[in-house]
Amino acid sequence: MFRFFENLVDPFTSFDEATPPGTLWAYLKSQFGPFRKWMLALALSGIVVALIETGLIFYSGRIIDLLSANTPDMLMSLHGRELLLAAVFVVTVRPLFIMLNHLFLEQMLAGNMQEQVRWRAHKHLLGQSSSFFQNDFAGRLTNRVMQLGAAVEDATYMAFEGIWYALTYVVSAALILSQVDPLLAVPLILWVVLYVAYVRHVARRVAVASEKWSEARSTVTARVVDAYSNIETIKLFADEGTEEGYVLSAMKRLRLRFQRFLRLMTELSFGLNVVNGVLILGMMTPAIWLWMRGTISVGEVAAASALTLRLNGMSGWIMWVTVRLFEHAGVIREGLQSVAVPHDVVDDADAARLQVTNARIEFRDISHHYGKGEGGLDHINLNIEPGQRVGLVGRSGAGKSSLVNLLLRFRDTEAGQILIDDQDIRHVTQVSLRQAIGMVSQDNSLLHRSIRANILYGRAAAPEAQMIGAAKQAEADEFIRNLIDPKGRIGYDAQVGERGVKLSGGQRQRIAIARVILKDAPILVLDEATSALDSEVEAAIQETLFGLMQGKTVIAIAHRLSTIAQMDRIVVMDQGRIIEDGSHDELLAQGGVYARLWARQSGGFLGEEAETDKPSALGLDAPADSAY
Repeated sequence: MFRFFENLVDPFTSFDEATPPGTLWAYLKSQFGPFRKWMLALALSGIVVALIETGLIFYSGRIIDLLSANTPDMLMSLHGRELLLAAVFVVTVRPLFIMLNHLFLEQMLAGNMQEQVRWRAHKHLLGQSSSFFQNDFAGRLTNRVMQLGAAVEDATYMAFEGIWYALTYVVSAALILSQVDPLLAVPLILWVVLYVAYVRHVARRVAVASEKWSEARSTVTARVVDAYSNIETIKLFADEGTEEGYVLSAMKRLRLRFQRFLRLMTELSFGLNVVNGVLILGMMTPAIWLWMRGTISVGEVAAASALTLRLNGMSGWIMWVTVRLFEHAGVIREGLQSVAVPHDVVDDADAARLQVTNARIEFRDISHHYGKGEGGLDHINLNIEPGQRVGLVGRSGAGKSSLVNLLLRFRDTEAGQILIDDQDIRHVTQVSLRQAIGMVSQDNSLLHRSIRANILYGRAAAPEAQMIGAAKQAEADEFIRNLIDPKGRIGYDAQVGERGVKLSGGQRQRIAIARVILKDAPILVLDEATSALDSEVEAAIQETLFGLMQGKTVIAIAHRLSTIAQMDRIVVMDQGRIIEDGSHDELLAQGGVYARLWARQSGGFLGEEAETDKPSALGLDAPADSAY
């Protein structure tokens, strides 16, 4: 039975992946879609439960009247069957309807809504460009996704379990009271108007305070996560005091905003008791007056009294529920600041999969200035033939990585086109584009999973033997087999820690290379792929990488010129432009910038030139030990 209601809605089913609405009600409506056909049943079951509860209170008044009008013997002989049916109803029908209502509330709604909201928010954020994540804290984004799911689920749950139930309860109570005497329904209706006005006044202020409180919580989470993620840097510079102050300021702000929220809660409590006093006085005064006139019975007075006390207790609960709803509204609005942001790199509606036949790459008059009008890349034209190995050379900021990021469509070009086998990459799916490109960068962070999972990220369906073969090619198998994590998992099952922190830079690099070897994509991008390796391992890896390059179109970025001297072609960049292009021998023969760099580099690294005769073509006016 539980499983049936739990499976009425699949929170992970496919959905419209457009940008989520940025307003509260529109966003909630978008999340209610899969639940809508069951919400009517939930609402009806709530009405029945409220009617039953209201009816029981007034039936208790009838019991008092029966006790007053009959002796014990007469009571059982005249009304025994009625009382027996009432008892059976209380122990069977009432629990069944309450059970049904909670099956819809807990199993159907609460058990699925939270994870649906989180899944959809997470899936949308995964589609954001790299720059989106670079401009925010990972901790804040995480906090918003997690809080958003809880807020939407709890708000929906309380709207049905609290507001809808209370509304039905009050309406049914007013109808029953009006049947006893219309005068009894008047104070109840007036109290409801006063109560709603007061709650609305306070709840609006709560929504504002809640949004600020939620934002402060996200900031604290972001700063704490940032500290934990960079703990080595903090300890390396012995700067815990500064770091403590950075987080402490956010915590103090959080405390201040929480205190303001609590002030509203205290104010709310006082006002609620005043309003409830009005209810008790307003209900009991006319009830006693009508009894004195002989218009209503003692049982009806008792029922009205019980109803008043029940509403008195419910009013505090409903007030709390309403405040929580407005609090959740603030949390949702805060979360939508990140979740309802459109993707800045999107697939065309009719985007096709990239079809790689030769892996020819063409950069056609590319310009990209990061929205600043200057810097970045400026009118780049570069054709890379199928199977050609091209080295990119230039100092830091010359545009090498920008060119690669545009090829991977981490950003879209501001002008020009990038084509692979005559297909504009703007018009193919991002997934198929990146599946066709294998990349090893100088800072390869690993997922906090097993070694096996990290290597298989290159090709999940690869058999174990191929995965181990890739690790051996990357000179990683030997050290992997000797790994053991704190939980006793060894070898390929060992966990690497967040971003791979349990491994050395060289070990992370070799696993990243193994992952790319396993992926076996037709286009290979190497961005300082061996920079973290020692000389002995680098020599072995270089041989592996050159073997991996066979039959692939390759773009390699390196500061160590000796690592790209064997490329088919070398492109020299400076200030976002291509200034030289040719083979190693051709560029040396030209006697230009590349030749001077080759002659002056010390230890094989670009930019470590002598103090004199700096090549003006590259604007090298930095100190002699500056690196490109």
